[in-house]
Amino acid sequence: MKNSEIKFVVQLDDKNLPKAIQWDASDKESEGLESTKSISLNVWDNLNHNTLRIDLWTEDMSVVEMKRFYIDILGGMAQTILNSTGDEFMAEEMKDLCDRLVKHVNEENKKMSK
Repeated sequence: MKNSEIKFVVQLDDKNLPKAIQWDASDKESEGLESTKSISLNVWDNLNHNTLRIDLWTEDMSVVEMKRFYIDILGGMAQTILNSTGDEFMAEEMKDLCDRLVKHVNEENKKMSK
């Protein structure tokens, strides 16, 4: 059996807020730590039957990037629910939500650029 490891290194400022985030994975194509502005990790807690979440981002992650990040996460979740359960209704509802959110963000960006 093969093991795979994912590692996150978070540099904190004096207020314990993320200043820099780096990650590495044993199955990643390139070697060594890579910088990122945000991570979102979800873990199913078998004991308590709920989801544990870790969401971290650095101060240089823009609002536009953060919104795009979470739209991408929702889109990925839609595909995962389809692959794991075959529930086309849930997957389509999630994709429709992503489409509405993209439209919202695009309209918001147009207003801001005027």
